[in-house]
Amino acid sequence: MKIIAVVPARFASTRFPGKALALLNNKPIIQHVYEAAINAGIFSEVIIATDDERVREAVSLFQGVVVMTSPHHKSGSDRIAEVISKLDCDVVFNIQGDEPFISKQPLADLRDVFADPTVQVASLMHIMNEHSEINDPGNVKVICDRLGNALYFSRSVIPYDRDGKFPVTYWKHIGVYAYLKKTLMRFVATPQGILERIESLEQLRLLENGIQIRMVKTNYTGIGIDTPEDLEKAREILVADII
Repeated sequence: MKIIAVVPARFASTRFPGKALALLNNKPIIQHVYEAAINAGIFSEVIIATDDERVREAVSLFQGVVVMTSPHHKSGSDRIAEVISKLDCDVVFNIQGDEPFISKQPLADLRDVFADPTVQVASLMHIMNEHSEINDPGNVKVICDRLGNALYFSRSVIPYDRDGKFPVTYWKHIGVYAYLKKTLMRFVATPQGILERIESLEQLRLLENGIQIRMVKTNYTGIGIDTPEDLEKAREILVADII
């Protein structure tokens, strides 16, 4: 099974323009992500996909592999699909360009679920315990069936503990995906669904079209860097050496 990792990296982030090139421990965030993917040792290729010349230049400086893509893509998935459309691979990983602490184990765990021939898409989730974390709409929650396939993703608290009579475990979705190549190409060719537009969650398009997402439990929590405040938290994590 040939597996490729693609890291989509925009410059024009709404909440944090240029975040891919923001320095974390004297390296651009995108370099941390790229090196973590390389060091996982499970990918035939690791490619950074961007539409911005500044990102391309920065990646070239640390001798990473970078592919320029159309500036008109609406999502990272579309950008990745452009990159892999003519490449020979079985599975493609979408590793977000703002996940500098991604590590080998969760990536290997995602790879391993493709031993099940029914799996078309897989992603990660971890337990949330803090009420502030659970109630934050920025943290996407997921509920699963008994096989571990996602039933629904929401920014709302799910499941809703109406009576408080049963133990509830809340799972946070971590936006690292692995797709069969053919499934990703089908996904990006499918129009947005109403649930995706309501929640602003791309993965709901898969569920709306009957494509299951196998969720993989992980202890990896990481930190997605969406704001300058997130970058400061990441710097604190590096100093404390707690990841």
